[in-house]
Amino acid sequence: METYSALRAFADSWMLLAMTLFFVGVLVWAFRPGSRQAHADSANLIFRNDDRPAGAGQATRGAPSKEGRP
Repeated sequence: METYSALRAFADSWMLLAMTLFFVGVLVWAFRPGSRQAHADSANLIFRNDDRPAGAGQATRGAPSKEGRP
């Protein structure tokens, strides 16, 4: 049996089973009951330092000023 045929047989049988089990494991891990708070924290991470929206005259951090100087 040549190398290509051996690898093809392995990929068609055991590797397919391994990838399917990995996929099911990732789904179970992502949707486990205790992960709801972790996902909510991750979803709101970009808003953690926002106390209020910037006003019309306030420049945001990192944005260049009107004169073109930082």
